Amino acid sequence: MKIKPVIFDKIQTSHTSFVVDLTTDNNITFIMGDSGVGKSAVFSFLQEIAAEDKRIRCFNYLDNKKNYKTTIKKSKGKLFIIDNADVLLDDNMRHYISLDAENQYVIIGRNPTGLLLSYDELYELESTKEGNIVRFTLKKCNI
Repeated sequence: MKIKPVIFDKIQTSHTSFVVDLTTDNNITFIMGDSGVGKSAVFSFLQEIAAEDKRIRCFNYLDNKKNYKTTIKKSKGKLFIIDNADVLLDDNMRHYISLDAENQYVIIGRNPTGLLLSYDELYELESTKEGNIVRFTLKKCNI
């Protein structure tokens, strides 16, 4: 469901020799990709900026026993970054997120089912090397 980003249209951070430079077009950005392309590394870099910016909340499979669902449902004006979404998000949460116009989501996983996304809303992580720096950006999926 295409809704313009409500929090960030650009998410940027750097960590040692890595730069994360993500441009978001919608309130849900679903990042897919094979193992080893840097998805969890990008998540950890974004966790660092979440520690300083209270508009950003990060969740992954380690939060499965925490009450993250209530946190999401009671929030407005937040960017939620969710790693390992295939493990963390059940069908009810996917449906809730797909209709949430109050928050923004960057979701990392393999299966976007239940989020009501079209193919042009699915992304892959792309990394390019610029000298000693690795830059992570988003590119549309080739499905």
